[in-house]
Amino acid sequence: MLLFALVAAPLLVHYAAPVVNDVSTPLHAQAAAQAPVDNRNAPTLMFDTVDPLKLPAGMNLGEVLGVAVNSKGTIVVLNHPGTANGGPLYGNATTQLLEFDSTGKYVGEIGKGVYGLGYAHGVRFDKYDNLWVVDKGTNSVMKFNAAGRVLMNLGRRPEGYEGHYERPPQAMARPADANFNGPTDVAWDSNDNIYIGDGYGNSRIAKFDKNGNWIKSWGSFGRGGDHANENPGMISNPHNLQIDAQNNVYVADRGNRRIQVFDTDGNFKRFIFQNAPYDKNRHPVLGNKTANPPDESAPWALCLTKGSPQYLFSVDSEPGRLYKMTLEGKIVGMVGLSGHEMGQFNWPHGLACPDENTVIVADMNNWRVQKITLKGAARPAATASR
Repeated sequence: MLLFALVAAPLLVHYAAPVVNDVSTPLHAQAAAQAPVDNRNAPTLMFDTVDPLKLPAGMNLGEVLGVAVNSKGTIVVLNHPGTANGGPLYGNATTQLLEFDSTGKYVGEIGKGVYGLGYAHGVRFDKYDNLWVVDKGTNSVMKFNAAGRVLMNLGRRPEGYEGHYERPPQAMARPADANFNGPTDVAWDSNDNIYIGDGYGNSRIAKFDKNGNWIKSWGSFGRGGDHANENPGMISNPHNLQIDAQNNVYVADRGNRRIQVFDTDGNFKRFIFQNAPYDKNRHPVLGNKTANPPDESAPWALCLTKGSPQYLFSVDSEPGRLYKMTLEGKIVGMVGLSGHEMGQFNWPHGLACPDENTVIVADMNNWRVQKITLKGAARPAATASR
């Protein structure tokens, strides 16, 4: 077990003045952009980190894109192990749903051979402990019961004879009701209506009733401005999705470096930003160093705690931090850094938060899962002990 505290270097963050949207913004998003919450003094927290999984001998994980925990403590890991014959998606699937009990012991694989599993992007448990899988490669969203039986499929996988499937660019996408284009995540409101982040192609939120009947969608592809606090309702990849106890919909608008909050009809309410200072001279764990990195980082994954008050967890790829926030966007604590060691993240892609001090992270490009336990008060200096 490792105990960490990582402290960001002091840095003054500058913000653009609020801007009122022009008439090109969708009607549901006609709202003035608010000034960001001041998170310049966001504290760094002490934390423990462990790998909670007990893999069988000889078993390794590939890219871990998602993780979910149900009411009994069962853990499901969305793993991409590679393809059987090294072929592309339309020739081979590259998705495993691996089940572990509450102690981390491996139980088995769920959904092996299911038609809609190709290149899955996210997994979530609903409040009834049904497992939902969102597959970006097959444009399907599947609901599994506790026995691993598919109860519902939303969307449709491209047919095999169509050959290689090319997703059109976001700006050229033409959404169709009840169809997806690179879906990312799923969430539910208090009436069990279903919300899908749709996604890499369509840049919208799709809403269905609890029986899978189409209701509506909102959002369209667009940019958020230099400081990400403009053009609400414009989305550049709704990469993750959560809904709180008051039925507010939180959308990780990854391409625009912001979280957008809507009501369940798609009316814009507010922005949330990951705008705590960080060392902009540090080289990213993957990719080239950016000449002028933005003040806000891009949210990759979200998780809302249960109970009262609720907290929103979010994580970014760079600087590679996990944030604990109020629902208004105040960062009450943060941990982590991009990298390869335990306590660091390399493209963290999914979160599960069984309680407000426990977060399980799908540490995608480190090929592992990390269980983060927050240890309370922040410390003034960086320390690490083994």
